Amino acid sequence: MSRVPVPLLDSRAADFTARLDALLDWEAVADPGLERRVAEILADVRRRGDAALVEYTNRLDRRDLTAAAELEVPRSALGDALAGLVAEERAALAAAAERIRDFHRRQKQESWDYLDAQGNRLGQRVTPLARVGIYVPGGKASYPSSVLMNAIPARVAGVDEILMAVPAPGGELHPMVLAAAALSGVDRVFTLGGAQAVAAFAFGTETIPAVDKIVGPGNAYVAAAKRQVFGRVGLDMVAGPSEVLVICDGCAEPDWIAMDLFSQAEHDPLAQAILLTPDADFRDRVAASIARLLPTMERREVIAAALAGRGALVLVRDLEEAVALANRIAPEHLELAVADPERWQAEIRNAGALFLGRHTPEAIGDYCAGPSHVLPTSATARFSSPLGVYDFEKRTSIIGCSAAGAAGLAEIAEILARCESLTAHARSARYRSGRADDQ
Repeated sequence: MSRVPVPLLDSRAADFTARLDALLDWEAVADPGLERRVAEILADVRRRGDAALVEYTNRLDRRDLTAAAELEVPRSALGDALAGLVAEERAALAAAAERIRDFHRRQKQESWDYLDAQGNRLGQRVTPLARVGIYVPGGKASYPSSVLMNAIPARVAGVDEILMAVPAPGGELHPMVLAAAALSGVDRVFTLGGAQAVAAFAFGTETIPAVDKIVGPGNAYVAAAKRQVFGRVGLDMVAGPSEVLVICDGCAEPDWIAMDLFSQAEHDPLAQAILLTPDADFRDRVAASIARLLPTMERREVIAAALAGRGALVLVRDLEEAVALANRIAPEHLELAVADPERWQAEIRNAGALFLGRHTPEAIGDYCAGPSHVLPTSATARFSSPLGVYDFEKRTSIIGCSAAGAAGLAEIAEILARCESLTAHARSARYRSGRADDQ
């Protein structure tokens, strides 16, 4: 098996933990100078606005713009792109959009309030964000699915205005991307990419208004830019390279599992694809499938680089150990290609999305299952969640005291405020208590 283009690991090996840690350490392969270059771009766009956007776009995307207004795609072009699709493509896009819309309608939150025993009104008001910016990757490939997965939850939430940025190298943009924008209810589309797009959304320019939140995945420059503007605007997450972890009991078709690993590896040379199995023979058969199928893949160079650099076929002791490792890895996508996925999924604490059973490839989740494919990466599934309607809503606490209710609450507040030596707080509460202010 020495010619297999993916590392073979064994959890029993003495060096397994060290090798797994190295495999998971995405930051170790990041460019240390990238953050500085991104900071310079952000500062430049903030200072020069449209002029900087035109300059970066012309240089990096091989464009010949004379004004930032040329970055915006005419609204009519969105509808034209949708109408111009062949029937099969239009039907598939519409079907995916409806499934995504149907799933996310169920996430919508409602405002609520109640009166406590003292007649105080307490509650929570849910309101959509006013304006959001969606970043859609472009360049190496076109991603109409990313348009659907980002924009539809925002539209379901009731966001007032949805802006979209997508790079168009050489001025070329796939019509499916524009068609997806039309189906999703995107208001304005700008052919703009990289850190400069994030800067435009964060700070605003003469042509592009600032947004309240930026969502959507991108390359390392986009991720670094999002990290640096957080606080001025909200973020969905800072995404790293795509990941899939497959747990298989050895009873699936090896070719299926090999192709599932390929489906993530083809995204990027830094993408991660890992198999955990307790069946040594099955691991060898998957390795053989990889070696046989890889030369047939259109993106074989990218897949090979990802598998060699950040992929692995791991032999584990049993499925219990596989689940424990999955919770440690906290992958973006986790396939449970096992006989009883319901049993094992109950033990998974950390994963962006779970794919249950041998007939549920991650690729279906990428396009049309319903949940958004914008998911936490780089082990952030330990504390974060998939993109959803809730990312485009904010909650405001409601507090309204009756005269009688204020008297009782004020006494509690005054005691606690004096414990913290915040006497203005204490006196403010006491004024509502009906008791004399003795300072």
